[in-house]
Amino acid sequence: MSVKFFIYIFVTILVVWSMDSVNINRIFKKNKVYQARVFYLLLGLSLIYLISQFIFDFFLSSQII
Repeated sequence: MSVKFFIYIFVTILVVWSMDSVNINRIFKKNKVYQARVFYLLLGLSLIYLISQFIFDFFLSSQII
C-alpha cells in the first residue's frame, strides 16, 4: 500500500475527531438539516484533502536526495 493511503486514513480519523467538538447547530437556520449535513461533509472532505496533501508534500520536499 502507498504511504499516501495511510496518511489519508490517519488524517480522516483526526479530522472526524476534531470536528466532533464543533457545535454547528447555532450556525445554520432552523429546519435546514440537509444543507447543514452536506456542508459538514464537504468541510470534512476538504479538510482531509488539504491536510493530507500538506503532509505528503512536506515529506516529499524535505527528503534529501
